[in-house]
Amino acid sequence: MNPLTREKLHGLEEYARIRSEFRAQVMAHKRTRKVHVGPNATLYFEDALTVQYQVQEMLRIERIFESAEIQGELDTYTPLVPDGSNWKATFMLEFPEAEERREALARLRGVEDRVYVRVEGFDPVFAIADEDLERENDTKTSSVHFLRFELTPEMVKAVKVGASIGAGIDHPSYAFAVPAVSGEQRDSLAADLA
Repeated sequence: MNPLTREKLHGLEEYARIRSEFRAQVMAHKRTRKVHVGPNATLYFEDALTVQYQVQEMLRIERIFESAEIQGELDTYTPLVPDGSNWKATFMLEFPEAEERREALARLRGVEDRVYVRVEGFDPVFAIADEDLERENDTKTSSVHFLRFELTPEMVKAVKVGASIGAGIDHPSYAFAVPAVSGEQRDSLAADLA
């Protein structure tokens, strides 16, 4: 796998010089890792490149150049990098109007635990949600969650030899499925697995 380390980061001056080109590369890459599940939910599958971009942007915005602070950003974001047997995703619930969003987030409590991926020929794998901190309370869920989908060795092997990948949400107030992601998305996700 490709763990993100401090040595792989660009210094602030170098990043300023390459930022435009690097950003274009990352945005093209992210398009292969975004899966819409119904009209209001999106999975943004993370990897070393997407996380590096996030860290680089945080360092740039905050003007961080001290070693300990750089390590702090890495410690915050590198848990989002898959480790070869899983996929990790930022899950977003998107409703354009504030009142609609408020009502939906109240209705969708627990949705983060009902998000799944499915490797062709296997049962769905439901997300392990928000391992860093709780993002739901007694009245509503959050619009952003961090998910991990842990795959069996047999699932990994199947994906590596071409099995299709689907995704979905099985919640009483929001049930949608993507039977198979595009070939480009499948290949991008397959690259996360060892």
